[in-house]
Amino acid sequence: MPANPNPISPTANPTLERALRVTLEFRAETVGSLGQLEPLAIRLGLMQDTLTPHFRNPQIVLIAADHGLAVDGIGTMGGASTASRVQQLLNGQLPVAVFARQQGLQLTVVDAGLAEPVEHHPRLLSRKIAHGTRNARVSSAMSLKQANAAIRAGMEIADALTGNAIACAGMGVGSQESAALVLSRLGACSVNDLVVSGPDMRQDELMHLQTILQAAQARHVDVTDPIEVLAVFGGFEIAMLVGVMLVAASKRHLIVVDGMAACAALKVAALIAPPVTDYAVFCRSNTHRGLDEAMALFHASALLEFGMESADGTGAALAWPLIRSAAALLSEVADADGPTPSRPADWS
Repeated sequence: MPANPNPISPTANPTLERALRVTLEFRAETVGSLGQLEPLAIRLGLMQDTLTPHFRNPQIVLIAADHGLAVDGIGTMGGASTASRVQQLLNGQLPVAVFARQQGLQLTVVDAGLAEPVEHHPRLLSRKIAHGTRNARVSSAMSLKQANAAIRAGMEIADALTGNAIACAGMGVGSQESAALVLSRLGACSVNDLVVSGPDMRQDELMHLQTILQAAQARHVDVTDPIEVLAVFGGFEIAMLVGVMLVAASKRHLIVVDGMAACAALKVAALIAPPVTDYAVFCRSNTHRGLDEAMALFHASALLEFGMESADGTGAALAWPLIRSAAALLSEVADADGPTPSRPADWS
């Protein structure tokens, strides 16, 4: 078990929640007309423990690693290696790099366990645990020591960030499949449901994938402890995201969950410290049907449904204007004419 961050406080605060709702009621032209932005605004106020939530130095943290499951011919990412995709990202050749810059999001890419080298870059942070995990079908993907080291590295990354909002995403050949194994075991749901990408998925591809993942499950059938499940199935990027989320929540920072790897990390983090989910909002960055199943484990809905295939933080970058707008409902929109709501002195 890794070193614990500061305790994570639940966001529940009935007095503040009532004050937030009253504040929104004085936005006479908007109350009730902006759909999910209004409950999101209330959640942001509760996260930050204030009537006027705001963000500073928001970040996208994209953690990349390779997976031993890839040797079984799964998770090909269109034939590109993880290292080549990371290099494209750092060179500004992937949309997320442009979208992040447009939205004022600082993009940090972390090498948690790439099998191949990547050129040095100012936005590339090296926290390599090993050159990829082992194959979960034949052994534990990670040792417990490696899993704990990766979680600690994630904690250190989050602790060093200056902002109060972190979008979390993972990248790697085999990442979604490893995440599906973690979610299936910890969420008591079928791995088959988590790996079906959509109606166009070839049946022979699906059957091959299910055969490999069911073999991995069978090899580790008795493993149920969250950290042990993470070690036998997961990737270095999932483990680091666990640490990032635990520290972010302990600081009452927003966590934007993008993709399967981030969902798997949140599941592990929530079993370590259940209130971490109070700080999480979900975006939808691809058409992977299994992502619907993953979000259902948290009884959550997505901010976006754009039908994209990317799973590299793109959804978080595109969802960010909605999140920022929700905060602005409370912190920037003027009240209608009439009495102002009562505001407790302890909040600003």
